[in-house]
This record gives sequence, structure tokens and C-alpha cells, in this order.
Amino acid sequence: MSDVFANVTWLTIPEAAELLGIPLGKVHRLLEEHQLVEVRVDGVRKIPADAIQDGVPLPSLHGTIIVLLDAGLSLEAAIEWLYTENDYLDCTPMSALLAGRKSPVRRATQDLAF
Repeated sequence: MSDVFANVTWLTIPEAAELLGIPLGKVHRLLEEHQLVEVRVDGVRKIPADAIQDGVPLPSLHGTIIVLLDAGLSLEAAIEWLYTENDYLDCTPMSALLAGRKSPVRRATQDLAF
């Protein structure tokens, strides 16, 4: 696992289900649809706690993940990119998404396609 993830707060899938107030099956569906994302941490599937805000998946996450996957990144690389400091944004892309700066994050992904 990347050192970038060292400061990320993680949730297990059951913890995410409880936080969202939905069954486990629905969490799995949200993961399949990239409404939520996961990585394996010590062999356990975990979701970044930041991906859930006010009891729902972070709305801007889905489209951002799709753009990153379309740029050729693996899901884990896309998640790593979200938590890596970005000079264009002057913060991590996830911090920018949490601050409501979806458009600058999407512009920052354009460099990845080239």
C-alpha cells in the first residue's frame, strides 16, 4: 500500500454501511458503480472515510473516478492520485473535492491523459 494512504482514515464495508444507513449489498453496488471506492489495507477492503459526507457518498467522487479510470489509471492509482499533493490545486485532489472545488480537480486530471 502506498505511503500516501498513511494519513487516510479508513472504514470497513460494514462500517460504511452503518454510516450510510444501508445494507451491505447496497455498499457493494455503490463500489461497483464507483460511487464509493476501496483499496485493500492489510488484506481488508476499506473505503476512505472522506468518501462519505453527511451520510451519503461524496457527490463529486463518482465523476472524478470515472475521469481518472478513463485516463488509464487503475482504481488504486486513481485513489492514490486523490490523496497526493497536487501543485495545480495547492492541496490534494480529495481536499479540493471536499471543499467543493470539483471543476479544478477535473482540470487537474487532464494532464493524466497525455
